[in-house]
Amino acid sequence: MTRDTHTHGDGTGQSSNGVDTDSHDSVGPEEGGGGTPGGTAPVRLRTDGGERPRVRGGGESERDESEGDETVADETEVCPECGGPLISDESHGETVCGDCGLVVESNEIDRGPEWRAFDSAERDQKSRVGAPTTNMLHDQGLSTNIGWQDKDAYGNTLSSSQRQKMQRLRTWNERLRTSDHSERNLKQALGEIERMASALGLPENVRETASVIYRRALEDDLLPGRSIEGIATASLHAAARMAGVPRSIDEIARVSRVDEETFQRAYRYIVKELELEVQPADPTEYLPRFASKLDIPDETERSARQLLELGKQEAVHSGKSPVGLAAAALYAAGVLTNADITQKEVSEVTDISEVTIRNRYQELLETATSANDADDTDNSVAGERESPGENGSAETNEVPVGVDG
Repeated sequence: MTRDTHTHGDGTGQSSNGVDTDSHDSVGPEEGGGGTPGGTAPVRLRTDGGERPRVRGGGESERDESEGDETVADETEVCPECGGPLISDESHGETVCGDCGLVVESNEIDRGPEWRAFDSAERDQKSRVGAPTTNMLHDQGLSTNIGWQDKDAYGNTLSSSQRQKMQRLRTWNERLRTSDHSERNLKQALGEIERMASALGLPENVRETASVIYRRALEDDLLPGRSIEGIATASLHAAARMAGVPRSIDEIARVSRVDEETFQRAYRYIVKELELEVQPADPTEYLPRFASKLDIPDETERSARQLLELGKQEAVHSGKSPVGLAAAALYAAGVLTNADITQKEVSEVTDISEVTIRNRYQELLETATSANDADDTDNSVAGERESPGENGSAETNEVPVGVDG
């Protein structure tokens, strides 16, 4: 049983201080009432807006703490002096008030990157968050792969049912990564480019360029009627020549899944249609790789480079295979520098027949001999013109002005 006693100071339901006070006497639990143990009665408070009264009991302290936390959070978001909004200045590591300029916090920890970027491309290049995008994957590396290790995050082996479940997930994941035939085409071609580039030892920039060339061919609809492997091989060959690390046709044909004729036809086609700026192969670009395989000294490699430079001045390389010229230059330089090298060894490394090496070798030596003879002639003529006379002055063939005969 509960008995309520209302006390009103002025007859209007308000006390003298303008606050409604309701006094409630409750019967304790021993009398069958709903009071708290010990006879302490809950106090009901009512606001002027007529809200329902609330009971302040044991949960009131928790609500007071939460309200206190909200108050602290509000204080951290507003200025403690004027109540204005706070602005975080990350460049100076300070938090200042936007109205009065009060510095609320200073020497803050910079949680941003330690590098700076001035455009989106530089930002993507320097960012270390997530895997970098690459054109060597059909989805540019933005999809998710499920690992093939049947282990959980702690290294424990999965059970039989879990392994079967993960296998089904892998299967569906591979199917969903290629939604249409163009993506399947691109995935197969890029895998072929990666395989051939790895077998030829080409750097990553060549693989990236080859992937871009193939993507352009796919976008321009150049693939109908041609094999995927042929266009992929042609793209890799063009990228290698554009990057200055060419490979011979025989080397590329050896690792390709198409015959040499199909590969060359596809190469000429994409160079013409895509208007690729592919310069003729320079024989000197093959020298470092061949010299490394033959393990010849640096002096021999420098002599071979000089022979090729002399040959280019005399247009010996016109209409000749650059690989054959490089092989002949290495053999000729070995003969001139007394290096232990044979035609058979050069032929095995460069895939050029010994007959071709001998023919190009004779042409390079004749060019070098004629160039040396021309230099000797020029030097002798210059020496005759500058040779001193009897009086020690240099003799000249010019006749002084005003002298007869």
